[in-house]
Amino acid sequence: MRDVENQRYWVQEDLLQVSIRHKTGKDYVYNIAPAIMDIVDAYVATKRAAFQGFLETCRQITELGIDEPGKATAFVTQQLQPNVDARVFEIVSYAVLKAKYGKETVWIGPSKDSVEEEVLILYKTGRTNANDGGIDFVMKPIGRFFQVTETIDANKYFLDIDKVQRFPITFVVKTTESDAEIRRTIRAQAIAKYKIEAVVNSYMEAVEEVINVNDLIRHFGEVVKSGHLRAVMEEIVTQSKVEFNYSDDEDEEGGVEDAFGDP
Repeated sequence: MRDVENQRYWVQEDLLQVSIRHKTGKDYVYNIAPAIMDIVDAYVATKRAAFQGFLETCRQITELGIDEPGKATAFVTQQLQPNVDARVFEIVSYAVLKAKYGKETVWIGPSKDSVEEEVLILYKTGRTNANDGGIDFVMKPIGRFFQVTETIDANKYFLDIDKVQRFPITFVVKTTESDAEIRRTIRAQAIAKYKIEAVVNSYMEAVEEVINVNDLIRHFGEVVKSGHLRAVMEEIVTQSKVEFNYSDDEDEEGGVEDAFGDP
């Protein structure tokens, strides 16, 4: 049973009574709830240890500051590799892009005589891998959409494009393949499926930009040079805590009812 508001969990023992017939023909009933709780506790402890190690590394990188950008770049580069957990990739991508665009401005206003300079702000719209049908990042004030993905699959890209009525989307892809290579692959898949050039073209025109791993690493390098390393690392820590339901003052003795997250 789950209490979402208080982030608490309980095991219903009545549903975990296992009946086993002995070779003598007699039935024995075993309550496997304690064993399940031990398994969940071990899982939570392992996840917490790994995550705390990740957070501690983030904090250490933050403290290094601009004096040792090489270590920071190496750490972030490691979190952007194809074999890294998808949630970590999305969090790190967001932190890097938020810092990158936060250095850029646009002039905007209701008329040409009343425009003002505004900083670009990137917002994260929900949890990673939530399957909520939403768009991952949204930029203000120009209304730009970003979608993070691990795959190069035309079906996935076109589905995302259809979500927003073919409004242009920037795809952040966990790959080292270039923008041109990714577009060629998607187009080839789409032509094989739809056969009609006009349909494929309408979708391809909605792919505003493709940002790959190399782009993210380059953007991060520029952010570090501009003195915003701490902002990126702090954002990674903040978003990671939200993603993994982590609290600094969580009860270390919480066991299955620990606030660390959903087992």
